[in-house]
Amino acid sequence: MKQVARGVQRSLPVLAWLAAAVLSLPVQAAEGSVELGAGVPTVKDVEQGLFPDDVCEDLKASGFKCMGFKPPVRFVLPTTSFQVGSSALPDGLKKQLDVFAQVLKGKSGSARAVRIEGHADASGTPEVNEALSLRRAEAARDYLVSKGVSPDLLKPVGMGSKALAVGDQPMSPKNRRVEIGREQPPQSP
Repeated sequence: MKQVARGVQRSLPVLAWLAAAVLSLPVQAAEGSVELGAGVPTVKDVEQGLFPDDVCEDLKASGFKCMGFKPPVRFVLPTTSFQVGSSALPDGLKKQLDVFAQVLKGKSGSARAVRIEGHADASGTPEVNEALSLRRAEAARDYLVSKGVSPDLLKPVGMGSKALAVGDQPMSPKNRRVEIGREQPPQSP
């Protein structure tokens, strides 16, 4: 019995480390989406999520054959980021966008277009929500441009309250968000 207790005691630091690692991972939301919540992604996560085809190009440049890549993902930036009726970027969202700016500074070309979707909850009329969500997307785009990203790379789109993150709770703060993903998926090698 003492051996079992010692074994469990020795395993606790490893289990604590594993739990911390799992809890720090971004949450997989809808298929092909990663919900960041209040977390800040790494440059590598954003790079591989938006531009998985670049990994293939790196392999080819090193003399290896690329057999394919994961599809790009859409990043859901923090779930409670915007105040009702506001397009002002909260500080937490700016920290996340700073990482996206690092990745996007070196990218260009129409095949690399990045779609920035603004979303609203259902607290306003469809017309008001459409305009507000577009302002949110444009605020995110303008912030990225201020950090050195080419405006030609970024495509802001207002979704209004048509694509609620929490459909059964139309007024949920989780519906007020920005999502960033590839405009068009890359072609397989």
